[in-house]
Formats: sequence, structure tokens, C-alpha cells
Amino acid sequence: MTTHLITGAGSGIGAEIADRLWNRGDSLVLLARSVARGTELVERWPGSAVCVADLADPEGLSAAIGGFALPERLDSLVHSAGVGEMAPLADATAALWQHVLSVNLIAPALLTAACLPALRRATGTVIFINSGAGLSSGPGWSPYSSSKFGLKALADSLRAEERAGGVRVTSVYPGRTATPMQQALHAYEGAPYDPTRWIQPGTVAAAVVDVIDLAPDAAVDDVTIRPR
Repeated sequence: MTTHLITGAGSGIGAEIADRLWNRGDSLVLLARSVARGTELVERWPGSAVCVADLADPEGLSAAIGGFALPERLDSLVHSAGVGEMAPLADATAALWQHVLSVNLIAPALLTAACLPALRRATGTVIFINSGAGLSSGPGWSPYSSSKFGLKALADSLRAEERAGGVRVTSVYPGRTATPMQQALHAYEGAPYDPTRWIQPGTVAAAVVDVIDLAPDAAVDDVTIRPR
């Protein structure tokens, strides 16, 4: 049985990934921001282990992971959690910057470092669900895009550091995907939201599972997915 740690399993792409892995009998370790949320996750995917940690609180996250019994082996670590708060640079507060960077960049870095021993034992795969905004940016996107550009740099550095040990690192760059974050983004832009126009979360999840299942003689560094 393979074991996977997933953040952001409560909705969107993360939930679709968890569904696919759990339905085929894999073991899941899920991060939840509260005990109540953790209970919901276990009800949806019985038998899963849950670590309660707030990704917006780096010190608290480190303490939570340090006190949690991580599996000896992890076949994958999937970073699907994220926040999409937007603001023009002139309006972005220090609190907004801190929140976005903590959740989208610092938390993945800390969690990955804590999981590396287990990933090395399994020659596992780290998957960062990035964004098209991690490759190009635009007006009003500076906090979010900065966090995602940083996440790309984190993945690139980690890949180089861990290549010799066999840990694979993949960045996935979905375009606009029909998730609650996308709905909120449309509200920010003042545009009508039609989920049928965009990539479905299951499409991205299928690509992620393909990366997890990749034969050991190859690695996928980057996956870019765009709406048709």
C-alpha cells in the first residue's frame, strides 16, 4: 500500500486527488486547519490519518508536524492548499502579504522539510500545485503571483538538492480551474462565473495521479494545463 500526504483535501483539486487515491486503496495523511475540519475529512475518507495544523501560522505548523507521527515512508507529498487573495501593490497590506506568503510558500517549505526523511525512504514524489500565475503575472496579482513564483523556485531548488537521492519533484501549473478560489477570483474581477468554461478539478487531479504513478526510470519536472 502506498501512502500520500495531501494538503488542501477539503475542496477543489485536493479533494479530487484524495478521492482518486483513497478509492484505489491507498493510505492518506491529510492536513486540516481545525479539529472540526479534520473530522469532516475522516468522515469522507475513513481510515485516513489527520494532522491538525494552520498553514497560515508557520511556527504553529512546525510544532504540529513535530508532534505528529509521520509515516516512516511517504510515496508522495501533494501541496494542494493555497489562498488566492488579490490586491494591487498600492493596496496590499503587510498582513495580506504575510498571509499569502505563509500559506502558499512558507508552509510548503516547512512541511516538505519535515517529510523529506519519509520521502527519501520511499524515493517518493513531491508535487506542488502551483498556478499559471506562477509563470506570468498581471495587474492586481502581485501578492499571489509572488508566492507562486517563489513556489516555483522552491521546487526547482529542491529538485536539484534531492535528485541524487531519488526524490522526484514536480510543479503543476493549472490555468483557470473551476474551484471555490476561481469563483472568488471572478468576484474580485467583477466578472460572471461560469465553471463550465474552465478546467475541471478532476482533470488536474488525474494528471497529478499520473505523475505519482510514473515509472521509476523517469521524472516529470513541470506540467502545464490550460483550458481549451
